[in-house]
Amino acid sequence: MDIYLKNIRVVNPLQNLDGIFNILISNGIISYFGTVPSDSIPPETKIIEGENLICVPGLFDIHVHFRDPGQTHKEDIYSGIKAAANGGFTGVLVMPNTSPPIDNTQIVEYIKSKSEGQIVDVFISAAITKGLEGKQITSMNTLAKGGVVMFTDDGYSIVNSEVMRRAFDYSAPFDYLISQHCEDHNLTQGFSANDGEVATKLGLKGYPKVAEEIILSRDVLLAEYCNNRRYHAQHISTKNSVEIIRRAKEKGLRVSCEVTPHHFSLDETYLETFDTNYKMNPPLRSKDDVEGLISGLKDGTIDCIASDHAPHSAFEKEVEFEKAANGVIGLETSLGVTLTYLYHKGHLTLNQIIEKMSINPRKILGLDPIVFKTGKSANMTIFSLDEEWIVDKQFFKSKSKNTPFDGFKLKGKPKYIINKGMLFTSNL
Repeated sequence: MDIYLKNIRVVNPLQNLDGIFNILISNGIISYFGTVPSDSIPPETKIIEGENLICVPGLFDIHVHFRDPGQTHKEDIYSGIKAAANGGFTGVLVMPNTSPPIDNTQIVEYIKSKSEGQIVDVFISAAITKGLEGKQITSMNTLAKGGVVMFTDDGYSIVNSEVMRRAFDYSAPFDYLISQHCEDHNLTQGFSANDGEVATKLGLKGYPKVAEEIILSRDVLLAEYCNNRRYHAQHISTKNSVEIIRRAKEKGLRVSCEVTPHHFSLDETYLETFDTNYKMNPPLRSKDDVEGLISGLKDGTIDCIASDHAPHSAFEKEVEFEKAANGVIGLETSLGVTLTYLYHKGHLTLNQIIEKMSINPRKILGLDPIVFKTGKSANMTIFSLDEEWIVDKQFFKSKSKNTPFDGFKLKGKPKYIINKGMLFTSNL
């Protein structure tokens, strides 16, 4: 398929690139890239008028749940890929808390076979411990040879320090990336909300911030003790967590982290509606924490913006608040929320957003960077920076509809992705 992007603004911080260009893509390869129009556009070429559009390196979400295998009534590989494409993503990293978990090469091969040839690149994280039980380390070397790019027990924090130390030691000869959902489960059993005034007012069991910060602090200390191992903290949610990461980076530790759009745009007061689409793990925090997260994004302490796309069926969400499943979907709103709450409010530049949603996730995982030049593969996200739209979950490609942003007015909208010679048009 031939695609021609005509007079489109192209932004790529890796190349210090920001200008109006014309791009011809033939069979997935950039065959022309220049400021003047191409004079050799083949017939049947798909022409995209670039006015009011921006082309950036394909967005990458470093934290998604596709529920496949085992819970495909919520999501599967194919629907997850469609949701990612609809939201403007050309690459994702799937989490291992499937059923059964991704702790062996058979499941890795299953996911690879189902995602092969699709427009969105699906990368795989595997469990640190067998069965996500926090006890016995998986065969990391075998899994890595099978294509796994990160190890995490996401959703099941490794509370046992000796097990976490063994994970760092085992990863050392190969420099594998170890990642953690930071939560001391001893402090959070039965939680429904952030531990604070809102939880007390609503009569909900609280999740104290320190439960996140204890595990994060310990992991940073262990990573340093084990000769500065690579470590990535998932969906941090508190102001103090940002400070812990900030101090670690100042010491030269190889630590990175991510934050979700819902944690930097929403706060715990949204729970006062008892809408279960605001129930998640970690929970929405205080306004002060939201400000702390934005500060961490601005100064570079927080490396990535990730959706933590967590699909749940209606019967798991349409119950009493305390009984509802934790988690929200986010692939199809992530870009719009980020542009609305960070770019248009003046917190981040466009370059910073591209770094956190495209460049840094790939860098952390050791994936090849995306460069725009003749002869290179075309891996692109195209979006409108200023188009306003109302979120309507009925237009989502995800099987599940558990979004906290339904009905929100956003500014900035995904339009197309191009990858592997294919084009997808967003219908949001």
